[in-house]
Amino acid sequence: MAANDTASVRPLPFKGTLISGNPRELPPVVAMSLTNSSPVTFSYREELTHDEHHASTLLSAIENLTFAPYPTGEYVVTAFASLSISSRGQPIGDYTAQTRITRPYGMYSQPTHKELDDEARAAVRGEIDRKLEAESARLAASLGETE
Repeated sequence: MAANDTASVRPLPFKGTLISGNPRELPPVVAMSLTNSSPVTFSYREELTHDEHHASTLLSAIENLTFAPYPTGEYVVTAFASLSISSRGQPIGDYTAQTRITRPYGMYSQPTHKELDDEARAAVRGEIDRKLEAESARLAASLGETE
């Protein structure tokens, strides 16, 4: 979900308490649906893994393309997120999302790790938000709530 998409995000039709996860690092739909006292609980987790592939140093030294704005390698960030929603100890929803962000780099131009991490986190959070939006009515019904 892009930054400009967050304006169209609506909270869930119920409130919940975060029992696991960082409140500053939640999907927007969940963050808008937090309260300190609710029988509904949220547990959120994100994991990032990093990888890098690059041309061999010897090949880069003799390759003429190394000095042009030609990619000499790539950074890879894989993000995984999971959200569990429970009510009074009974699970009512489990959601996962995964994405892989790959960006080439060259001798004179490289993306930052933070840029890649932020993009990967935004992608999995957006996917969780879309899944919650699609299941909003079912979740509310299982809790006996309406919008």
